[in-house]
Amino acid sequence: MHIGIDVGGTNTDAVLVEGRRVLAECKTTTTVDVTTGIVEAVGGLQAARAFEPAAIRAVMIGTTHFVNAIVEGRGLAQTAAVRLGLPATKALPPFVDWPQRLRQVIGGHSYLCHGGHEYDGRVISPLNEDELRGVATDIAAKGVRSVAISSVFSLVNGDFERQAAEILTAEVPDLLVSYSHEIGRLGLLERENATIINAALRELAEQIADGLTESLTAQGIEAPLYLSQNDGTLMDLEYARCYPVATFSSGPTNSMRGGAFLSGLDECAVIDVGGTTTDVGMLHNGFPREASSEVLISGVRTNFRMPDVLSVGLGGGSVVREQPGGVEVGPDSVGFRLSQQALVFGGDTLTATDVAVAAGLADIGDRKLVSHLDPALVGSVLDHVCDRIATLVDRMRTSPAPLPVVLVGGGSVLVPDKIEGVSDMIRPRHHAFANAIGAAIAQVGGEVDRVFTMDPARRDEVLDAARQEAVDKAVAAGAKADSVRIVEVEEIPLAYLPGNASRVRARAVGDLVLEDVPRRARA
Repeated sequence: MHIGIDVGGTNTDAVLVEGRRVLAECKTTTTVDVTTGIVEAVGGLQAARAFEPAAIRAVMIGTTHFVNAIVEGRGLAQTAAVRLGLPATKALPPFVDWPQRLRQVIGGHSYLCHGGHEYDGRVISPLNEDELRGVATDIAAKGVRSVAISSVFSLVNGDFERQAAEILTAEVPDLLVSYSHEIGRLGLLERENATIINAALRELAEQIADGLTESLTAQGIEAPLYLSQNDGTLMDLEYARCYPVATFSSGPTNSMRGGAFLSGLDECAVIDVGGTTTDVGMLHNGFPREASSEVLISGVRTNFRMPDVLSVGLGGGSVVREQPGGVEVGPDSVGFRLSQQALVFGGDTLTATDVAVAAGLADIGDRKLVSHLDPALVGSVLDHVCDRIATLVDRMRTSPAPLPVVLVGGGSVLVPDKIEGVSDMIRPRHHAFANAIGAAIAQVGGEVDRVFTMDPARRDEVLDAARQEAVDKAVAAGAKADSVRIVEVEEIPLAYLPGNASRVRARAVGDLVLEDVPRRARA
């Protein structure tokens, strides 16, 4: 048996899964400290279907801890950015495009040092060890605890980043190091930004990993703990301590993977209506389509892998207001206070959930408390919701042909059964828990994303090598070797670089190995 948990802005959902069967499900209110909500959700599963804690083989969690920390600017470590590239790259130093508020929170310490490579691996300038030792002395004096190391074209050759880390940690032994060649993609500033964000989260990742472990151990569950990544795969807790940025957008990704699992469709759109937001994404080969452009995280441009998802502030907890020209739904939401503030629970705030109950689409709370709502108002709200979601689906499609849509999430009762441009509207069983199910059934992945010099005579050989490296990474991450398959291979010629340079991406996924996985030791 597995337990899948997804922490959303409004609710924390949990499911107990055995093979492909959902044995129990539980929806609890997300708590301010998040961990308490997870404990309550697991307790709810135990109440719904009693199980022996020792029978649980794995626990998978999708969490909003880390992206919330960046958005709110809390719990972040003092961080330094060390860029290897002099005499190049001086015009745009690290943090150049960061919001001032976020830069101040993490200190904004930046250093430009010699190093870096050309696109073909030639060295721009050699590393200067004395220069890096001076950096180490300065960051130690400033109390910096985490460092992001970036180097020009480190995706071609990451040796300078590793060598710089050795020099810095020799001077500052407890320093946490994040490497840009392990986190971001082509584009120095965006890759550097993603690495800085990851470095700022490293200390928080340690605290959260320990907190999640303790909360499960307190309930007698000693099974391995995995966190959901934003590409629809899993990472173990030790990996999460090093790469917390990989959890960003794992919530919508879990819902999309859960939608694919519940519907049996690999190619479709998925609409996830939660308590706070509605997310629309496309599935390809059963996995979310990835964003091809830069992604803004709290005003910071990044380029690490993220699902291509459109989100709007529209959900079950969205506040409804009557306007002179019609109605306004969201973007503000009562969030996890729905059970106190919504009309159907005796509150004084009109929400989308109240409208759903008044329309007979949902049966929660006390319907008598919304019997006074004007039917014209109820109809206007539902029409407004339908129009906004139809617009999102239209923006995501890549073909004018009608496409199937899978509806998931507790707020999906707000969506009508027919939307223009949709060939088939599927609302599968357990749809309200698709996010937790997506976490529970997630696989393990491996990815290669690098620049290669493509000799036409050796093209197939290079692509095969990239595929094999992706497979090897998936197996190393914990996938069963005989279950690993290639789900994506992409070759993009880089016309602005000489020498037949191409960016090659290969991605492999496989089922998680649970046999002989050691259980966590009790503290």
